[in-house]
Amino acid sequence: MTSPIKAEDSGSAAVLDPELAATTEKAVAEGVKQPEGRSPGQLMWQRFKRDRTGVVSACVVIFFFVVAACAPLISKVYGKDPYTLYGQENPELLDLFTMPAKPFGGIDGEFWFGVEPGLGRDVFTQLLYGIRTSLATALVATLLMTLLGVLIGLAGGYFGGKIDYWLGRMTDFFMALPSQLFFVAAMPVITTVFVAPDKETPTYVRTSAIIIVLSFLGWMSMARIVRGATLSLRDREFIEAARISGASPWRIIRKELLPNIVTPTLVQATLMLPSTILSIAFLSFVGVGYVEPTPDWGRMFSIGARIVEQDPYYMLFPGVAMVIFVVAFNLLGDSVRDAFDPKTGR
Repeated sequence: MTSPIKAEDSGSAAVLDPELAATTEKAVAEGVKQPEGRSPGQLMWQRFKRDRTGVVSACVVIFFFVVAACAPLISKVYGKDPYTLYGQENPELLDLFTMPAKPFGGIDGEFWFGVEPGLGRDVFTQLLYGIRTSLATALVATLLMTLLGVLIGLAGGYFGGKIDYWLGRMTDFFMALPSQLFFVAAMPVITTVFVAPDKETPTYVRTSAIIIVLSFLGWMSMARIVRGATLSLRDREFIEAARISGASPWRIIRKELLPNIVTPTLVQATLMLPSTILSIAFLSFVGVGYVEPTPDWGRMFSIGARIVEQDPYYMLFPGVAMVIFVVAFNLLGDSVRDAFDPKTGR
């Protein structure tokens, strides 16, 4: 319903307040710019811009996403790719123990981050494509987790009763599952369903399996937050007015409730993405996620853990990159939360 105050134009307001009308006309004649009201989105943006930590974190996160999107272009300009075995093409790059022959992991003007022990692949391009793989997989998984959590939380919070009870018990059950162990146990089962045991599993099958497993066990926190927000809104006056006007439950959820839970949903999604990236890295680290020759953060950590005593520099760059990204994204999530709700300011 449209508010009667919003329905009045500026002319009506001027008639109701002659003194205000005279002041406004004088200011317009003198060319003085009148203050304009700002929307909640504009207020949020103003608060966010004043948060230096949030702005710096946003720049760091955007930098990582740009690097991931432009990985093929950067690799082409750099002149190397993450799949070529440069150590076999140029035996002088590796010593007799297949470790980098040059100091500091083989870092020089040709190989900026050094070469991989054993096969002699370029570490810089492996890191670029590893960031691309992890971010792309985590984005899709986070979107699915957010969608599932919002749907289940809205349904339970709005309808209540038995629907809320059984959805709540299902949420409790999934939260009680040991997620890390379930990841390790479920991944081989899912891949063997689509691929015969004697055939190599394609990368897209592994990607789909990782997304399915993460989405299956990652929506519960979002559902809890959305349910709580829905419970606080479903008895408000505008919801009751929509019910009295004859609006269907789907229309009330879509037009009234959903726009009002955007803030907690967005904040929770920004906090879920870095944890999803860590989960993907964990799966690859234990050998049930991405495998050779797909570049991935977790697979680089797995290789580095085996040769850390002989070549500690191999794990340096992927480790620093992941720490910077996860910390920056967590700080960005905190800043977004504070910008939406200044009462929770740090």
